[in-house]
Amino acid sequence: MDFVAIGDTTVDEFIRLKEAEVHCAIDRAECTISMNWGDKIPYEFSERVAGVGNAANAAVSAARLGLSAGLVSNVGGDDYGTVILESFKKEGVDARYVRTNEGMPTNHDYVLWFEAERTILVKHEEYLYAVPADFEAPRWIYLSSGGRSKEFHLAVATWCAEHPETKLAFQPSTFEMSLGTEALAPLYAATELVACNKEEAERILGLGPSDMKELLAKLLALGPKIALITDGPNGAYISDGAESYFIPMYPDPKPPYERTGAGDACTSTVVVALALGKTLAEALAWGPVNSMSVVQSIGAQKGLLSREKLEAYLADAPAEYRVQPL
Repeated sequence: MDFVAIGDTTVDEFIRLKEAEVHCAIDRAECTISMNWGDKIPYEFSERVAGVGNAANAAVSAARLGLSAGLVSNVGGDDYGTVILESFKKEGVDARYVRTNEGMPTNHDYVLWFEAERTILVKHEEYLYAVPADFEAPRWIYLSSGGRSKEFHLAVATWCAEHPETKLAFQPSTFEMSLGTEALAPLYAATELVACNKEEAERILGLGPSDMKELLAKLLALGPKIALITDGPNGAYISDGAESYFIPMYPDPKPPYERTGAGDACTSTVVVALALGKTLAEALAWGPVNSMSVVQSIGAQKGLLSREKLEAYLADAPAEYRVQPL
């Protein structure tokens, strides 16, 4: 396959809140949502989205953009697991490496959604992750939220070192960030592209608010050949040490409806573009287009574009949407 993602998959249950209040610091960097404790809180509607999660979103993104894509993951032996497998089949994602764990439940998250933002209540089951014995080397591996085991992440690093024909994209999750860069040093060293948002980059590196050039340089110093940092409405940045670029956010056709999956869409699309032979600057231009589309729909996958539609958006992009040297 061209692209195999590794990581947890889940069912997201979106609950559209009707009555809530958001309180933010003066710079809007930190916000909280509040509701009356002990009340019955009305909501507008709920919607269930199956087969999502960082890695699953990336696999679907790659499949829609025309790559042969698969997933290494786990589901429970329940109805939700069956629904997830059906969703991958529908999307053309190869699920041969998705293990069904009888007697265990499938991951199930609840998304409290108010206006365009959301807070996600998560519960990850303790599935066993291992590099499949019959794993056929793909052109790219995309690793994110791949279980709760440092040993597994180091096994992926060892496998990649033994298979230089495969490039590794690493999108650290909360668990992977908690392990620290020293514990995962072999994984960072085996990585072709590391991706995160600005706040995550600062956390990974143990820094306070930092300059973007410094963050890119210090991520590269961990071992990856390419560093990609997204910064929400402020755009995205990429560097391979020799070339560094910035691109603004692709203009939204209308206000965002729901922001889940915007980062996954950008990162996976940049990786797909590189897999297709695009330059660093060209790949960066692809990413925010898919993010723009995703935030117009519920969930992380509904708005993911085909290659034809993405290239149409690029052809019609406004003059201000252009890659700039950093």
